[in-house]
Amino acid sequence: MEKLEGEKHVKYILSVEKRKDDFESLVMDHLRINGAYWGLTTLDLLHKLDCVDQEEAISWVMQCYHEDCGGFGGNVGHDPHLLYTLSAVQILALFDKLDVLDVEMVSKYVSGLQNEDGSFSGDMWGEIDTRFSYCAICCLSILHCMDKINVEKAVNYIVSCKNLDGGFGCTPGGESHSGQIFCCIGALAITGSLHHVDKDLLGWWLCERQCIDGGLNGRPEKFADVCYSWWVLSSLIIIDRAHWIDKSKLINFILNCQDKEKGGISDRPDNAVDVFHTYFGVAGLSLLEYPGLKPIDPAYALPVDVVNRLFFRK
Repeated sequence: MEKLEGEKHVKYILSVEKRKDDFESLVMDHLRINGAYWGLTTLDLLHKLDCVDQEEAISWVMQCYHEDCGGFGGNVGHDPHLLYTLSAVQILALFDKLDVLDVEMVSKYVSGLQNEDGSFSGDMWGEIDTRFSYCAICCLSILHCMDKINVEKAVNYIVSCKNLDGGFGCTPGGESHSGQIFCCIGALAITGSLHHVDKDLLGWWLCERQCIDGGLNGRPEKFADVCYSWWVLSSLIIIDRAHWIDKSKLINFILNCQDKEKGGISDRPDNAVDVFHTYFGVAGLSLLEYPGLKPIDPAYALPVDVVNRLFFRK
């Protein structure tokens, strides 16, 4: 079995932020705050968050804040969106700096995006997707503001996106997809609503995502991709069906996607690395209890010690 090149992955992540003009940096410009969340969480899982200048990171995150509405943009000067607001809140939670937030304004922004049917729009333009239901519920839970939304309606909307195969889509009738399933299962777990899930039926659909090379895919007839090491496995763990896949084969698949010279993890072996797949590869290995990594919470997508601090601090 290959070994995890932890030190090289740390150097790769730190180098991404310094390179402002290369292709990876330019294509991520609109979602840089997501990239910061992926990179910083990876560093924390590798016990290396102290390699980052905390004050500088927090200062930049707060430059993405829109004090007129309470939401965060994907980069400085970009429009606010639920996807970016959750990443900002997660980053501040990593650093234990949620106190820099105007929690009332942020929770007002998030709750204001709930629609009459319980769904959530991503921003003022109105696109609806179960990803946004997860973002809203996870964000408000971290901020201890779940009372700001109609949780029952939010849960009912998510349940309405459940399909006959046990999976979930982005809207009612949408195709089951591993990424959407994580969003729906994560949101149901946070709200204490997993009784709505047929765990055996969903577990079967999810374990069928393991390919012959050991990796996991997002839906039938697709190639394996490292990012589904998170989307599929976290859902299986939440519904207690992770023992239905071959974990050692999945570990091998993730480790074979590393750039062993320069660091970083790609979607599949021998492809170009990026910070997105580096995070989901390391997070997947954390879920698989790979030695030396911090454990990660499968619903909140944050290290377990961070989640414990959020909810059990004395």
